[in-house]
Amino acid sequence: MAFNYDKYLRLEKMPTLWCWGCGDGVILKAFIRAIDKMGVNQDDVCVVSGIGCSGRFSSYVDFNTIHTTHGRTVAYGTGVKLAFPDKLVVCVGGDGDTLAIGGNHTIHSCRRNIDMTLIVINNFIYGLTNSQTSPTTPQGMWTVSQKAGNIDPTFNASNLAIAAGASFVGRESMLDPKKLEKIMIKALEHKGFSFLEVLSNCHINLGRKNQMQSAMENLEWIDNITVAKKKYDAMSEEERLNLLPTGILKQDMEAREYCEMYQEIKDVHQGKRSKITQDDFAKKI
Repeated sequence: MAFNYDKYLRLEKMPTLWCWGCGDGVILKAFIRAIDKMGVNQDDVCVVSGIGCSGRFSSYVDFNTIHTTHGRTVAYGTGVKLAFPDKLVVCVGGDGDTLAIGGNHTIHSCRRNIDMTLIVINNFIYGLTNSQTSPTTPQGMWTVSQKAGNIDPTFNASNLAIAAGASFVGRESMLDPKKLEKIMIKALEHKGFSFLEVLSNCHINLGRKNQMQSAMENLEWIDNITVAKKKYDAMSEEERLNLLPTGILKQDMEAREYCEMYQEIKDVHQGKRSKITQDDFAKKI
């Protein structure tokens, strides 16, 4: 029997404003199926998104939602989680929104290990505003802001999250929706900060302007630059060049969660316990 998405969508907002063939729709549907399989009440979910193509994400789902300013998605999500620590908070942003103007908020959420999930839809370009270079645009590719070819070094988003201290880091593409759904469940269920990078196509503003004339060619390019982590780990350094491993890249079940530590601080100020010492956080450090 076909899955019924209507329960989770704001049908009055349909159809979406995304371009035909855009991977954002695949990611949206995988997210809805993940929430459904987890059995989470819709009133217990808050989806926060910012500016860009991914910013429309919160407009289409029937949960508690916030559509906020550029780069501030994770900051708003942090506020929601601290106010309502029992809720499932999910932030959705693009590579520009989360790694450029919002990069500071992203890295500090990683190091704090606050219990929420950040889904980074990485399409390697500023798609909504017509093809400017983003932090993940591959070197040499044409963009409207670097027409001779991008000279900026390329961010590896998942490696950045690992280095910043996120306790869960995963990467998948939208090429395999079932695999994407499974890793979303893993990310959403993880207690701590989950950073999930989802590689997606922008065949309008990246693909066809870089000799990929169709959505399928853009998808084939993504397929060619990704490899499962198990296979990637068995490769030589030379074989790994220009490849991105997919799957769960890091999962730390021992790192202390920020809301729990914040509650201890509140207990101190309310006289419910003694001062917090470094020994209380020795395991985290």
